[in-house]
Amino acid sequence: MEIVLTVIARDRPGLVETISETITKHSGNWVDSSMARLEGQFAGILSVSVPDSAIESLTSDLESLGNEGIEIQIRTGSEKQELPAGRYAHLELTGADHPGIVHEVSRTLSKFDVNVEALKTEIFSASMSGNPMFSAQAEIFVPAELELGTLTDELELIANDLMVEIDLKDDSG
Repeated sequence: MEIVLTVIARDRPGLVETISETITKHSGNWVDSSMARLEGQFAGILSVSVPDSAIESLTSDLESLGNEGIEIQIRTGSEKQELPAGRYAHLELTGADHPGIVHEVSRTLSKFDVNVEALKTEIFSASMSGNPMFSAQAEIFVPAELELGTLTDELELIANDLMVEIDLKDDSG
């Protein structure tokens, strides 16, 4: 059975080892994950394959990691979703930082039923002025019926309002 875990804990060496040891102890296999350290916290999401007979004991042991300050949420029994027809694209955005950038871009994507598959954002200092700059990179899934040019046009409209540069590239090869 596949289970999905979300993890958050104060960052420290050995967190991944503790979680992976618990999974391995129950004949689980670490399948896929995305993890990062932000503001002193370590957070991640991972997929684990585990024998049905070990689900209860693994769940119990993972929940007990809360005593070590490792919060884990567990989702079981979900079926893998078939992707609708469409294609992947890569979105990059850079501009002066201000509130609302992610909201406006995500609202435009949602309007066209575009799914955000992965998102990485950061604030950094501009090299010359030192002003705060915002950067985002997203992997998105675009429905087959949506022309990439139409989405690009809509994103360019909000880019002007947000005073950011947005670049959208088709990843379907």
